[in-house]
Amino acid sequence: MLVVGGASGMGKTGVGRALARRYEVPVVEVDDIVEALLAVTLPEHLPEVHFWRTHPQAARQTPESVVERQIAIAEALAPAIEAVVANHVGTDTPVILEGDYVLPRPATPEGPVRSVFLHEDDEEQVTANYLRREPEAGPQRHRARVSVLYGRWLAAQARAADVPVVAPRPWEDLASRVAETVEDASTETVVPTRTTRSTGPQPAGRRAWGGSSPGTA
Repeated sequence: MLVVGGASGMGKTGVGRALARRYEVPVVEVDDIVEALLAVTLPEHLPEVHFWRTHPQAARQTPESVVERQIAIAEALAPAIEAVVANHVGTDTPVILEGDYVLPRPATPEGPVRSVFLHEDDEEQVTANYLRREPEAGPQRHRARVSVLYGRWLAAQARAADVPVVAPRPWEDLASRVAETVEDASTETVVPTRTTRSTGPQPAGRRAWGGSSPGTA
């Protein structure tokens, strides 16, 4: 199983889809987990998860305050996300899980889960990313500031857990760089060591990050 984390506007969705094609596995979006929880719980059950719906005005607070709330929501969602991960590992059903609310977990040598986090530290670039994706909204500078600050926090947490952090740019080879990062077994990287080392890009259906090939799960 491969987990792709990072703040909003970093390119997770695009790279997740590209890697899904590369490895011939589906993508699970954390946003879908959030929507499912919102549909079957009330604010009094999971106040943090419902926060943006019950307090929409809070999104206009200082970027630092919004980031604190993002972290609280991520921590509240952690048990649900970990349950999804455990289910896919337990049933040997490889997927790519991507989303803003994924928290870095310590890398486990030879474990079935690989993680990588994307981080862009340039606010102007993140603003441009949003403008390209959502031109009707105009420049979203406050949102970009929140994203960079939250991304910095996630990146720091990832590095502390020995989880690799990858810069999104250049976009053209991002998917390849992420794949190489999770496939690389050299001791010079922070990726958990595998028994055998990849000698190059792996053909579709062969995964260096755990799980079986298509048709065997």
